[in-house]
Amino acid sequence: MANYLLVHGAWHGAWCWQRVLPALMQAGHRAHAVTLTGVGERAHLLHPGIDLETHIADVMMAMDTEELDDVILVVHSYAGMLGTAVADRRPERLKHLVYLDAVLPKPGESWSSTHASATRNARIAASEATPLRSFPAPDASVFGLSDADHAWVQRRQTPHPGGPYTHVLQFDPQRVASVPRTFINCTEPPLGTIEISRQRMVDPKFWDGAWLPQSSIVEMKTGHDPMVSDPEGLVRILKSIA
Repeated sequence: MANYLLVHGAWHGAWCWQRVLPALMQAGHRAHAVTLTGVGERAHLLHPGIDLETHIADVMMAMDTEELDDVILVVHSYAGMLGTAVADRRPERLKHLVYLDAVLPKPGESWSSTHASATRNARIAASEATPLRSFPAPDASVFGLSDADHAWVQRRQTPHPGGPYTHVLQFDPQRVASVPRTFINCTEPPLGTIEISRQRMVDPKFWDGAWLPQSSIVEMKTGHDPMVSDPEGLVRILKSIA
């Protein structure tokens, strides 16, 4: 039996794993999905003070309250920032870290650091223009979704807190790299804001050479939300890691 902890990306919530959780549990595993403060069913908690530490605490508290050890931590998109932080602070609690089409930061970077300046400036401006400091979700079509899947995600997305977007993360790459890692690369269509992470996942110099050892890459021919567009394929990959 494996212990899975699933962490969604920006604008999403635990709801996005609805097609994945039952299959993992039916296979005899424990599986829990986190909703980060200020989004999803916790959107009513949105406030200007939410930052990266708030969301890191969300993940670590879920590990504690669910009493999870030897965790397979699956972090989607923006949550790559959170998975990296948890692996830095609690490597002994993790069995495997799965970056699901996710941000691969360098120490001293924020989530926004990996984005083109036009994207970064637009999101910061949108956040600063709202009293609660948040920026709106893109149309779900950018995640490669259409028809019923598009409508399902589109109506559930909520604005994302702006604080975590620019909050810098400091961590020890060697400590993070002590945890075995898999990057799931979603390629059809590829999401542009993940392009830097795709370059880093094959770079022998990334994290001063610490990234490539104990890391692997799996390609999925689906868009950025495989938990929606190809849950069966994603479950197969996650089960193989266990």
